[in-house]
Amino acid sequence: MPLSLLRIAIAFGVVATLLTGGSASAHGPVAEPPPPTEEFTIWLEDLRHEATEIGIANKTLNDALTGIAPIPRIIELDRNQPEFHLTFRQYLTRVAPRVRINKGRKKLAENRAILDEIAAEFGVPPQMVVALWGIETDFGRITGGFKVIPALATLAYDGRRSKYFRGELMNALKIIDQGHISAANMVGSWAGAMGQCQFMPSSFLNFAIDYDGDGQKNIWTNRADVLASAANLLRGSGWKPGRTWGRPVILPDVFDLGVEGLDIQKSLGEWQALGIRRMDGRNLPKVKNMMASLVIPEGSDGTAFLVYANYRAIMNWNRSHYFALTAGYLADRIAGKNTVIFE
Repeated sequence: MPLSLLRIAIAFGVVATLLTGGSASAHGPVAEPPPPTEEFTIWLEDLRHEATEIGIANKTLNDALTGIAPIPRIIELDRNQPEFHLTFRQYLTRVAPRVRINKGRKKLAENRAILDEIAAEFGVPPQMVVALWGIETDFGRITGGFKVIPALATLAYDGRRSKYFRGELMNALKIIDQGHISAANMVGSWAGAMGQCQFMPSSFLNFAIDYDGDGQKNIWTNRADVLASAANLLRGSGWKPGRTWGRPVILPDVFDLGVEGLDIQKSLGEWQALGIRRMDGRNLPKVKNMMASLVIPEGSDGTAFLVYANYRAIMNWNRSHYFALTAGYLADRIAGKNTVIFE
């Protein structure tokens, strides 16, 4: 996961799949790739040599790389990533509908004990973990239909972003070599995002947790590992325990929009002095040293939000205001808050 523009495309691809209710490969059955060319075979041997030099076992390489070839469908998807021209209202309505709120509350109740343990250890509230789980894969229902190693090999060989994907391919091989999952069972999106929390291999190595102590960091089928890994990523991204993500607000009739954006931070008292109020017209909270930024994802005619440090942590998961705002809203609603964004 996170922290690149590529991650936005990967995550939004999964969200788009959830919007349409399709499979996470979302593009029909994956055709068998044609036999590898001589050029690819030479490239693969060079890759094997590099992997051997960094200590990856021959058995791992044999299991992962034998019989693979570039997958034309992945190149097609990479070249023609769908663009979704949704308003924020449309996005929020589709990604966090009532049915997902209700399902999220059910998942929260079903997993309350483990989520409370994770919250105590990582400082991330259960509803936020559940919200991200729901947005990424509909609570583990849609996790991807591509084998990760051939997918990453295809993109690494392709050349358009070969350096990035070659690094992720090496990371994926390390994960297999460490015994967390087999090459055959390592499945995910066409771009290599894996498991119920859709981590890229680099994020897996940085943030995945073996929460139940069975020796494997299993973000595919082990719910405890999935939820703890999600919380660990947010903690590593700067999540502040005991704080919320932000809130929708109303602006005065005359307001300088030049102060909008994450690059500008003011105290809640300063925003109050500028005329900003809660959605119901009440004053902003009086929280000492609470800094906030003003975000208006659709410009002057859209809903405005004051967002805090924890919003920035969500943005490190996916650098999309639509995604981060929807995650915060969904978490609030799962927790039973009556957060209203659109009147």
